[in-house]
Order: sequence, then C-alpha cells, then structure tokens
Amino acid sequence: MDPELSDIHKEIRRMRIALIMLSMVVTLLGVAIILLFQTRQILTSTAMPSTPSLPEVKHPDLTTYALPSLPIPDSISLAGEAIPLSLTDIRERYEFELLVTVYRQSATIVGLKRAARWFPIIEPILKSQGIPDDFKYLCVVESNLANAISPSKAVGFWQFLEGTAIQYGLEVNKNVDERYHVEKATIAASKYLKDAYKKFGNWTLAAASYNMGMTGLQDQISQQEENDYYKLKLNVETSRYILRIAVTKELFEHPEQYGFNLSKEELYAPYKTRKLLIQYNIPDLVSFAKEQGSSFYMLKELNPWLRSNQLYLSPQKAYEILLPINDENAAHR
Repeated sequence: MDPELSDIHKEIRRMRIALIMLSMVVTLLGVAIILLFQTRQILTSTAMPSTPSLPEVKHPDLTTYALPSLPIPDSISLAGEAIPLSLTDIRERYEFELLVTVYRQSATIVGLKRAARWFPIIEPILKSQGIPDDFKYLCVVESNLANAISPSKAVGFWQFLEGTAIQYGLEVNKNVDERYHVEKATIAASKYLKDAYKKFGNWTLAAASYNMGMTGLQDQISQQEENDYYKLKLNVETSRYILRIAVTKELFEHPEQYGFNLSKEELYAPYKTRKLLIQYNIPDLVSFAKEQGSSFYMLKELNPWLRSNQLYLSPQKAYEILLPINDENAAHR
C-alpha cells in the first residue's frame, strides 16, 4: 500500500476513536447532570415539606397582661422644699422620671446596693457642712455612686469638671486627682452648694445650678424674670434634674413599694479599712502596697484618687491612704 495512503487511514481511525470517546464523555456528563438535579429535588422536598394550612388563631385578650401602675405620693419634698405635684405638668414630669427609674431596674438595683456602702460616708459629711441630707440623692443621680467619667470630662461621684474641682479645693494633677476621693469631693460639693444657696436663696435652685452652673441658671432667671424653678423654661437635662433627684429619694426610701426587695445580705457592705498617714514620697506604689501586706490592686481600689504608680507630696502636704484590715479580701466583704 502506498505509504501516504496508509497514513491517511491511520489518521481517520484516530479521529473516529476520539469522536467515540467525546460522545461517551458528553453522555456521562448529561447523565450526571440529570442525577444531580433529581437528587436536589429529593433533598429539597425532604427538608422543606409543603406547609400545611394554619388554623386561624384568635388573639388573646391583651387586657389580661399589664404592667403594674406606680404609686405617686400625694406630696413630696426635697431638702425641706415642697415639690408642687398638684400641678399637672409637674406631676406628669415626676411620673415620667419615676417610670424611667423604676423600669431601668439594673441601674436602680446597683444604686441601692452601693448606697449601703457609701451613704454612711457621705451623710455625716453633708451634715457637718450644713447641707440637707437629701443631697446624697443628687450624688446618685450624678454618678450612681461610682467614679464615672462623663463625655464632658466630669469625674467622680460628684462629677466635677477640673476647673470647678480646683476652685473648690481639690487637687488635680497626673499623680493625684481628688475628684475620685469620695470624702474630699463631698466636702467640695458641699461648698459649692452652700455658695449656690447663698446666691439663689433656696435649695431647689442650688441643686439646679449644680447641673447647669450658677452663671447659666442666673442668666435664665434674669431673662425670664422668674425665680421659681418649676416656672422656668430650662434645657431638657436641667428641667428633669430636680424631679430625678426627688424620684431617687422616693425610691431609695421606699424601695419595696416599687418592687425592689433587697435583703441586707444583698447590699454592699462598707469597706473594712485602716488609715495610714503619708508624709513622705512614695516612688513605687506597687512595692509600697506589698510592704503593707496588701496589693497594688487593693491600694488602687481603696484609693482611686491615686492616678499613677507613684506619689510625690507637695510642700506641707500629707495624705491619708486607706488599706484593708487584716487581709486584702477584707474590702470585698
């Protein structure tokens, strides 16, 4: 056979074999697609059965579920000054603050627990400074008895701005910030409130000025020719402020009436501490705490006004540092 013709026949045979193999691949691919499609249908029908028609459900009588109404006292006073609950607007504003405070249960419960620890410290200071006892509830409204920091950088239980803190005798620097010192901050707040009382002539306006400043409140009194807090048109926060304090007083004095039934064991006990007079520099508070049989953690817990790891005294300055009694867990009981 002619060699050239033989090569043509071989090429034709290879092409036939290739076509047969391609045909088989296409057939198998088609079968696989069909099987995959059928399997998917089976799985879908198994996983998602047809939804049966639901029976008609009638809504229950919603009147059978209701939150309890909250009792509003017939009369209430703040620092011996009556709040005019007989006025519709004042009564509604008071009720709003009552609802907000009662149904913000977690914060209210924490405040009640903390009061058992801190009121025994705050109350005698207010008394010694000639400030009505009710102003301890202003402290609750300000910080919920915690060393909080506000967006405006007000600090501590009494929420002092740095300038006002220094004005009323608190030390504020990188090592010491007495806005975190509960006793000293309470004295400073008392001084502010006494100045405000002298300026405005009543405790209600003195408390309002604690929120918006004496100058800001005096400007509103002058512009509106009105010296009655309850007749002044003030910013929202200050308009709520006095009634929030009054509601806090009512809740803390009668918690059971509003559903807060805390046993004595559930309240936070006062810290068990001893005082140590410091009249020397302490370059390393970590080592100092260990030398005193405590820890740096407990030292800072009991003295949050210590703002760094060291303490350097100003001339003629001394500090009292609190340390736990007996063991470092004493402050947690």
